[in-house]
Amino acid sequence: MALPYRQTVLGLALLAACSSAPAMNLLQAYQAALAQDANVRAGRAALASGMERLPQARSQLLPAVSANLGRSQNQLATTSTNLLGNSSVSQDSYYSFNRSLSLRQPLFNMPRYFQLKQAEVLVQESVANYDREVQNLVVRVGGAYMEALLAAESLKLVQAQKRQYTAMVDAARKALVAGTGTRTDIDDAQSRLDMAQANELEARQNEDYTRKQLELMVNQPLSALSGLGAQGVSAVSQMVNALPHWVDLAHTHSPEIRALSARLDAAEKEISKAQSAHAPTLDAVAQWSDSGNENVTRLNSRFENKSIGFQLSVPLYQGGAVNSQVRQAVAEKTRVEESLESLRRDLNLRVHKEYRGVTEGLLRIRALEQALRSATQLLDSTQKSQRAGVRTMLDVLNAEQQLVTVNRDLIQARYVYLMSRLRLSSLAGVDAVTALTEINQAFAP
Repeated sequence: MALPYRQTVLGLALLAACSSAPAMNLLQAYQAALAQDANVRAGRAALASGMERLPQARSQLLPAVSANLGRSQNQLATTSTNLLGNSSVSQDSYYSFNRSLSLRQPLFNMPRYFQLKQAEVLVQESVANYDREVQNLVVRVGGAYMEALLAAESLKLVQAQKRQYTAMVDAARKALVAGTGTRTDIDDAQSRLDMAQANELEARQNEDYTRKQLELMVNQPLSALSGLGAQGVSAVSQMVNALPHWVDLAHTHSPEIRALSARLDAAEKEISKAQSAHAPTLDAVAQWSDSGNENVTRLNSRFENKSIGFQLSVPLYQGGAVNSQVRQAVAEKTRVEESLESLRRDLNLRVHKEYRGVTEGLLRIRALEQALRSATQLLDSTQKSQRAGVRTMLDVLNAEQQLVTVNRDLIQARYVYLMSRLRLSSLAGVDAVTALTEINQAFAP
């Protein structure tokens, strides 16, 4: 059944609006993922949870006020013996009550003081862990974005190769009919065409998967992605700093280093906290209480008591628990120190790898651009030679395959170079928006 006129116009308008939707660039994809990615939201909740360590530790050094209120009904049975030795039982029923208000202010408590200092560095660790999650998001979004673009470019190459091979099969068949070709030319071209069709199916699946991967991060459907602009990687400013500069940046600003350094500070505070368990504690105590009928000997009596003073507690012996806790804290600090040293070495290796990926990646791009020009010229010369009878159809097919391979390698090298730039910035702790804005210059607006 045909749709009414108004519904048809509305459908066409919606279709036009969808088709004209602006393409999402790399920075926009990151901003969408920052708000929608489940891992980042979980990291944000973990940060909020970690921040609560500080007020909890601070509260242990602030006054503690408590109030108690009780009221009971008592049934008292009293058994007594008179002068004749006879027992008598009397029954009494009465209410008793108790109300109290107490205040305790720690004046000297070393364990709680070091617990507060430990909470401060643990909050720094929570902040660093969240920053690490954000840096990981930069790499994940950048990787998914460029994988989606690479998959789309690979599909276009396969489709172009398929069209070329289809034309070659038709040309080979016409040449065979005309008596200037051979059956081998047809078989060669047909086998390449069949392989191109199989590659097209794989490329379509890969494109759909990479697009879906990015959609899950941004939590919205994607109409189009901004591809590389006319200038491509040349639009990105050249990296001028040497490797030691990036290593120093990573050691200073890397969220991984900051998190583990904060953990090391917390381990040192744990040692001080364990050692301070030998120290005495001093509290100021104030209390008010109001009670009545507290015991059976003072029935129908009411007492009000107000007290203020100090309470000193001196630990003498706890079965060796304090010394054991100190040894445990020292061992934990040693473990964190070794983990931090291992992380520094691993970070050096990763920075070195990505730095080489940037410096050598740019040289590889330039070499592949020259190889692409050479492969294009080779294909053109081979086609002319084939028409002149000097080259065969197999030579043309090989030249076509070489051109496609070089083109695919060049596209991949560009994205690998951009990802190396992004990973290097992430390892060095560069601000996410700054790093993405720089890389985003390579893509079409």
